[in-house]
Amino acid sequence: KEEVIGALVTNVEAMIRADRKITALKQLQGHIWWTGFQNNELEGVVFDDVPEALEKWHALGIKVYIYSSGSRLAQRLIFGKTNYGDLRKYLCGFFDTTVGNKKETRSYVEISESVGVDNPSEILFVTDVYQEAVAAKAAGLEVIISVRPGNGPLPDNHGFKTVNSFSEI
Repeated sequence: KEEVIGALVTNVEAMIRADRKITALKQLQGHIWWTGFQNNELEGVVFDDVPEALEKWHALGIKVYIYSSGSRLAQRLIFGKTNYGDLRKYLCGFFDTTVGNKKETRSYVEISESVGVDNPSEILFVTDVYQEAVAAKAAGLEVIISVRPGNGPLPDNHGFKTVNSFSEI
């Protein structure tokens, strides 16, 4: 039994290190995080410009959704207990990999249908990953790439608008 548990833990740790976007793994992470957030051992960290932007968009009636490779549970935990308090009041909903991989166009078509817009171009998708930007644009969404510390490099002449802060949106 201990050998099986050890092998399982080793496998899960390897998938986490490899940043695998597997729904079951993300759900497991969400359950682990739930314990950490409940015990006040974890706190979601957002960039300093995020709370003000979310509050502004909310006041303007702009609906904001989160699409993450993390499970919806994990997203609610992170945004429910951040370094700026509970930001969920500014969010309309959460999407995860159950709608599809973030690098696949079909995922953004599914999200467009789920939020009920008449045209996908009514949605602005902000990402820090070039391949996600390409997939969202192919689905008809407007796209901005958020350039933040730690992001991967963007290809030359990528063709997307970029911002360094949500205050630029």
